[in-house]
Amino acid sequence: MDPKLAERVKLTQNKLRRRTLSAIFQEFDQKLMKLTRDKREEKYTKMSETAFSFFRGSAYLFYFDVSREWFPYHTPLSRPTWIQGDLHFENFGAFRNERGALVYDVNDFDEGYLGSYLYDLMRMSVSIALVGRLKGQSYNNQISGVEAYLQAYSKQMRRFAKGKDDPGTYAVDLERAEGPVKKLLKKLQKRKDQHFLEKVTALVQEHRQFATTDEIVSPTEVERDSLLEAWPDYLATVAANDAERLNHFKVKDIAVKHGSGTASIGLDRYYVLIEAGDGAQGEDDVVLEVKEVRVPVPAYFMPYSESFWSSFEHQGKRVTMTQKAMHHEADPYLGWLSIGERQFYVRERSPYKKRLKLESLETVGDMLSVTDTMGKLTAKMHARADSDVAQGILAYHSEVEIVKAMGNDEDVFCTSIANWAVSYADQVEQDYALFTEWLGGRKKSSQS
Repeated sequence: MDPKLAERVKLTQNKLRRRTLSAIFQEFDQKLMKLTRDKREEKYTKMSETAFSFFRGSAYLFYFDVSREWFPYHTPLSRPTWIQGDLHFENFGAFRNERGALVYDVNDFDEGYLGSYLYDLMRMSVSIALVGRLKGQSYNNQISGVEAYLQAYSKQMRRFAKGKDDPGTYAVDLERAEGPVKKLLKKLQKRKDQHFLEKVTALVQEHRQFATTDEIVSPTEVERDSLLEAWPDYLATVAANDAERLNHFKVKDIAVKHGSGTASIGLDRYYVLIEAGDGAQGEDDVVLEVKEVRVPVPAYFMPYSESFWSSFEHQGKRVTMTQKAMHHEADPYLGWLSIGERQFYVRERSPYKKRLKLESLETVGDMLSVTDTMGKLTAKMHARADSDVAQGILAYHSEVEIVKAMGNDEDVFCTSIANWAVSYADQVEQDYALFTEWLGGRKKSSQS
């Protein structure tokens, strides 16, 4: 092709894609999320750090693209499962489960919804490729990392379907963990129960309260009163209905939490310090996180389910039930409440919460070990998603439907998705370049 014509084609492609990006950002961030200009700038500044940061903050663009493509491995529309909805490399981490055991697992369910399992696998696979690029990995090593994840998922899902493992009890703890994940859990094993409590609170005249920092600030009087007014609604969701339970959940202090996440910028988040026990100087107090949630991004692109929304109209309840469905042992503090028209869910802020730092993945072997673990855990949460069969949300076993959808040729399945993921990572990098260019134009226009 004539060089001038080739250049015109490229310019037109970029122009059309830039319009798509701009339209989607306007629709979701401004119209639906109602982010102020300052919040949009804060979010976009975070997204502009790397292509992976951009991917983390633009789940709506991912679903816009992939929901319009045909893929052969989807489960039938009549056979969805619970999906995490925003699965990526940094939504896995270590924490203490309900039994007090340190585990490594998925730790964010804000975008949980019903849909094809494949969307979780595709989003996670792209994130693995992007992280590989941050680590300077070759194309072949990126493919290997994604395939390790998919192979582990497929093999573990087939074990669940055959009854060789039970998704209800499967956990990656110190005994089962390997490589960097095992190192992380061993390190956390030395951490005290009071680690996070001591980090975010201080004793003032023998009374424990939140310490003020750049990220933790005092609420306004209106914020405090509104949360306390809504607190009885939360207590009802965790069955705190006798004197002992009510004392356990007695609110000692409230703080506003800033600076967390990328996609969640613009949503309110509070820390609530509760009594929890009668230990000296509040050493057994517990910090709860009260986080605002809205309609999950996948819902705008998946088939509408009247039965789902009749059961989970409250977004806090949706997140709570998603986590209970997909975790083998859920946080006992999980519940929900409303403040005015805004909806929130509540969970414990675990003193052991920590994710793997990308810098700790020093070799290709480290990456393969971690993605293998992530694949098994993704299979666990999808297979566990039918734990509510008796309640009628999923009236079938999701692991059986997923194995059918994957087919018998595991190698073809894994290679096909891996090649697509690395190709889409190219698209993400192109979009990231357009995004930073578009963001620069926005800043110039706002300054003029």
